[in-house]
Order: sequence, then C-alpha cells, then structure tokens
Amino acid sequence: MPTVVVRRHSVHGMPSDQFASALRERLPGCEIAVARTPARERDLVTDADVITGSTIDETLLERAASLRLFASTYAGYDHLPVSTLAERGVALTTASGVHGPNIAEYVVGAWLTLARGFLQARRQQREQVWQAFQASDFAGSRVCVVGLGAIGEAIVARLDGFGVETVAVRHSPEKGAATDEVYGYDAIHEAVAEARYVALACPLTDETRGLVDEALLRTAPSDCYLVNVARGPVIDTDALVTACQRNYIGGAVLDVTDPEPLPGEHPLWDFDNVLLTPHNAGHTPEYYERLADIVAENVRRAETTGEWDGLRNQVEL
Repeated sequence: MPTVVVRRHSVHGMPSDQFASALRERLPGCEIAVARTPARERDLVTDADVITGSTIDETLLERAASLRLFASTYAGYDHLPVSTLAERGVALTTASGVHGPNIAEYVVGAWLTLARGFLQARRQQREQVWQAFQASDFAGSRVCVVGLGAIGEAIVARLDGFGVETVAVRHSPEKGAATDEVYGYDAIHEAVAEARYVALACPLTDETRGLVDEALLRTAPSDCYLVNVARGPVIDTDALVTACQRNYIGGAVLDVTDPEPLPGEHPLWDFDNVLLTPHNAGHTPEYYERLADIVAENVRRAETTGEWDGLRNQVEL
C-alpha cells in the first residue's frame, strides 16, 4: 500500500491531524504520516508515494524521489511548481468540488444580505437608529454566475426556488449550462448588462485576470451587486474602488482581494456598501472529510490499476 505524507499546513485553522485521521479511516492499510516539524517532513518525504498539502516547493520535491502524486488541499493550482511536477512524472490532483456546497451558500447568503439591506440594518443598529429603509426583492432578478466549475454549478443549483433569471459565463459556452442563458467570456458584457447580482467563481487565468475592469463595471447596472469568491486579481481593484466612489455599482462582497491581505489603509475597508471576509468562504467543518474522500479514492484507484493516471480531479500537466 502507498505511503501518504500529510504536510503540517492547516486549512482554515483546522490542524492537519484531522485530515490524517480522516485518511486513516478510509485507507486502513496505508501508512499515513503527519510531518510535524520541518526536519521530520524532510525525512518523511524521501519514501512517500503521496504527499498532500496546500503547497510544495522545489527543495522538498528534490528529496521526494518516490513521489507519484501530490494531492493539493486547494482547488486552485496556479501557486504550485507545475512544470517541475510534470518533469518528474508526478501526478497532480486538486480539491475541486470540496468547496462547492459551502461557497455556494456564502454567495447566495451574500446576495440575500445585500438585497434585504442587512448591512444598512447593522449600521443603524450600532448607532441605535430606528428608521425604516427600502430593501429589494431577490426574486425576479437577473443573476449571473461567471465560471461553471464545481463552485459555479453549486451556486446555480442553489438558485432553484428563488424565482430568478439565471445566466452563466464559461470558457466553453457550447457545453451549455443549467441556466436560462450561457455566454462565453468574449460576451461577458452582454451577460452582465442587465444582471442585478453577479458572482465570480472562475479560475485565475490569463483570460480572467482583470476580467472585471472599468469597462465591465460601467456596463453593469448601477444597482448591481458583485460577489467575488474566485481570486482577487480577477477584479481590477482600482477600477472597483472608482466604481464604488462614483456609484457605478450597488456594492460588493469580497472574500478575496488584490492585494491580499488588504492593507489597513486601503479605501475598500471604508465603503458602506462593501463587505470583506478574510478568504474563508470555503471554511466548513466537513472540509477534511470531503477532501479525504477524493484522496482516498485516488489512492485506491492507483493501487488497483497500478497507474497514477485517470485520477479524480487530476490536472493535465
């Protein structure tokens, strides 16, 4: 049975021991080792078939002579040494799908918070102001989801029953979507032109970097609410600041920013219609359980076939 090394990086403040325990339950015949110190980690990786964690560097890869799979605990992989993994013949998998249910709840909750004016209600409560204010209906709105990976699809699925018009933007619009309309990135202006609520759930690529720029923010309705659970650089931050200052948009909820973390003096902290969360939309007590399901399935598949290929969430290197 393969040897699995769990790196000592925690996720959302949850210790890696919890991840190791979940793996042991699913892979009782495997040796599951947790690297608690840098020195212990360097020793353990020399015989590891599988290493799992949020990242891995070139130095550690040099020591991992037997490595067959790096199982990332993140959905994205743009921070990893992909070319080195490919050169060494190491398979790469991600945590894609782990975040779907929880981040979808975050997005829908953010939209409802904005629609019902909960941010204003909270401000008035702090100031002990009893004054009626106008809210709006979420039902009947045009809702746009940019990116239809596991997270985007989970957002769309949770919109059933809200009575909204749904549109999606994806890299390959010919694949269709469970929405009323679907557009390619080249037609994103048409997608957001009448959208009251927009969610960014796309990967960070050359195509999506700076996707939400001044031009797009001017295309969106002035009462449009933007939620970003993708990556900070998908939005041109300076353009967003200008849009908030000049009321080009209704507001934004940002779980990711550029730069991140956001400096204390940054103007985004001070807008009444902007809500910031510290990149924790994906937090859930079930995170390691869902992740262990993916890793364990891949280890069992490799053990059965003798091949570290065709794995769940495998990245083409």
